[in-house]
Amino acid sequence: MSGIRLVVDVAGRRSTCATACAGLCTEDGLAAVLAADRALLLWRAMRRLGDSGLAEQAVQETLLRAWRSCAAFDESKGTVRTWLLAIERNILTDIARARAVRPADTGWDEISEISDVRFADPDFTERLVDGLLVADLLARLPESQRVAVVEVILRDRAYQEVADDFGVPVGTVKTRVHYALRSLRRLPIGA
Repeated sequence: MSGIRLVVDVAGRRSTCATACAGLCTEDGLAAVLAADRALLLWRAMRRLGDSGLAEQAVQETLLRAWRSCAAFDESKGTVRTWLLAIERNILTDIARARAVRPADTGWDEISEISDVRFADPDFTERLVDGLLVADLLARLPESQRVAVVEVILRDRAYQEVADDFGVPVGTVKTRVHYALRSLRRLPIGA
């Protein structure tokens, strides 16, 4: 048993790990990898995804997959760092594909984050000011996003109906609305 070490996993189960493993199966090995490579993994994920929460999730998933397949590491193919970067690259690709295929639907709750509704029953002048504010915000969007927001949100039309009118896939309309609202949320409050 000279080439194998006994390891106890998180659930308390005993397993064997080859001596040529990545070293993630021990607390010291995992701590060393975290100290050496976590910042690089996080930087790459943040750069690719642009979202700190998703970047953290990608790094955690990378370390989890590496920990689970620790015994499969082959040092003749490269270092632990290059192995982790390859795992992360696959995870980042999966996340990017999932985000591209399913942009989030936009609901009225997200619209209320953009506007500053101070009264439940505004009078005429407040409606006029709100209308001017919305017009100003919409003018800051690219034409395709502005038209999508006006049709879907302000005119309360179905995504599919708008997509049919524009002659584009329904996913394109959803993406335009999603990115428009995301852009509006990033504007300064007084804008």
